[in-house]
This record gives sequence, structure tokens and C-alpha cells, in this order.
Amino acid sequence: MKKIVLAFLLMTVFNTAEAQVMKKEKDGTYIVNTTTLATDVEGYNGTTPVEIHIKKNKIVKVVPLKSQEGAKYVAKVKKNMLPKYEGMNVKKGTVAEVDAVTGATFTSDAIKENVKRGVAYYKQNK
Repeated sequence: MKKIVLAFLLMTVFNTAEAQVMKKEKDGTYIVNTTTLATDVEGYNGTTPVEIHIKKNKIVKVVPLKSQEGAKYVAKVKKNMLPKYEGMNVKKGTVAEVDAVTGATFTSDAIKENVKRGVAYYKQNK
């Protein structure tokens, strides 16, 4: 009996973690959350998770999630770098060379790696 309960709990935990990484909206948009996909990727002050919204194999938008990065650095990246992903085909999204934002290089590089991992996850699990 204990083994059955343990197996059920493990399945529940893994299914919950899976649901938190990627979900599909009613309109067909997939949202990939990189919080658990890129725990080893750090910007200047820590991890820099993002949500990647993908519809019809194109990136709709990339949204930075809560992090320890400075607000002004995240704002620079949000304004100057993240719009470059909009409309990008996911095939290109994993290898795209989007330029980092001057003055926010660590944050930019970490977010680029988060996007690469998130898109790769989408491609493998959609």
C-alpha cells in the first residue's frame, strides 16, 4: 500500500512540474515557463526566467518573470531585445543571434539562454 501511495505522489509531482513548464491556451498558444528549465543560467544577480508565448511555431512574445535582476536592466532588455524575438520561427529561435543590450549584458545573455532552452523544450514536447 505504501508503494502505491508513493508512486501516486511521485506521478503527481512530475505531472505538476510538467504542467508548470508548458501549457496550451484555448487559442492554441503555448506558454513555456523557463523557471525550472534554466536554474543553472544566471544573469548579474541570479536566475532570469521568462515565459515564451508560441503560436503556430512562431514566438509571439517573451515575458521576463520575477527575478533578482535590477529593474533598470530588465527594462532595457524588455524594451530593446525581447521585441526582436516577436514573429521569429521557433526553428530559428533556438539558434538566433539576438544582440545583447549594452549595459545589461549579463541579463541579456541569461535571457537569451532561457529563450533557447524554452523553445527547445517546446519543440520536443508540443
